[in-house]
Amino acid sequence: MRFDLTAEQALIADTVRDFAETELYPHEDLVERLDEVPPELARDIRAKALAAGLYAPNMPAELGGGGLDAVGVTLVERELGRAGYALQMLVARPSNILLACQGDQIDTYLLPAIRGERHDCLAMTEPGAGSDVRSMRTRAERQGGEYVINGTKHFISHADLADFVILFARADAGISCFLVDTNAPGLTVRRGSQCVSHRGYHQCELIFEGCRIPAKQLLGVEGRGFELMGEWLGASRLTVAAASVGRARRVLDMAIAWAATRKQFGRTIGSFQGVSFALADLVCELEAAELLTLRAAWKQDNGGMTDQDAAMAKLFASEALGRITDQAVQVFGGMGLMAELPVERFWRDARVERIWDGTSEIQRHIIARSLLRAVS
Repeated sequence: MRFDLTAEQALIADTVRDFAETELYPHEDLVERLDEVPPELARDIRAKALAAGLYAPNMPAELGGGGLDAVGVTLVERELGRAGYALQMLVARPSNILLACQGDQIDTYLLPAIRGERHDCLAMTEPGAGSDVRSMRTRAERQGGEYVINGTKHFISHADLADFVILFARADAGISCFLVDTNAPGLTVRRGSQCVSHRGYHQCELIFEGCRIPAKQLLGVEGRGFELMGEWLGASRLTVAAASVGRARRVLDMAIAWAATRKQFGRTIGSFQGVSFALADLVCELEAAELLTLRAAWKQDNGGMTDQDAAMAKLFASEALGRITDQAVQVFGGMGLMAELPVERFWRDARVERIWDGTSEIQRHIIARSLLRAVS
């Protein structure tokens, strides 16, 4: 068993890290202040990501994507995760659900998403259906050659920038998946509540009021939406884990540098055990989180990543990020809470990682269920 990266994997990580540091970091303060990415800046970053070959790394090479395996994609997510979501999402990774496209859907949705011409968002959560997705009430009723959709979705990330929605709704045969253009009559997209995490990366509400779409925009088979959802959730939880590792690495490096130079009582604060031992514990947590995450990706490439693998990576990495950012604030002291430094932003941004794509409690449920099934 090898734990080092191949030359190709190291090159991928270095290339993406350099892109993040050069093209994303310089704009973080602006996005934080405006709570949005100016459209001209977004176009510029997307164009540079396309030119650098960083766009759609999770998609097959024969379709125009990067063709990376799970470990490669995880390394990309780790390095992009160092930057805020509002900026890193411009280096787009279309949802893997789109690989289920068939017929006209391929040319209308899948290929344009890979080329960066159209952008997707995914709509699952509702005001009354968060962790309990089976209780969703948005309904798609078949009427001849169309589906008529009614209901509300919320906490839908970057729907204000998307060209189409990958929508999960209840149909006659059960929960199903649909492709809905954001300009479809009967669909209203509006900004939702303002979140303290990841400013500029907006959460939106989608209101469907008699929204009619052609029946051919059903993705996959009616009533089989949970199968598509499961494929997406495993990949998305691995993405959260990888991004948490990247962001934790960046903020821990900042805390170490501060501890090595900040002086109190005539000594650098890193020379005090109260600080140095805390940093030692945090780097152990970070290394463990990275190993769990890369192991899950490796298993996906070699025989199959289980729900438990993805849940363990997401749970541990997101919670490690929370502890690392909190301790970083403590190391920086009062300055850690000042807007002049980015530490407080990392601290705020870290909090949401334990909630979206399945709360920490849901991850523990998945892990415990897997353990108990093995002996029941």
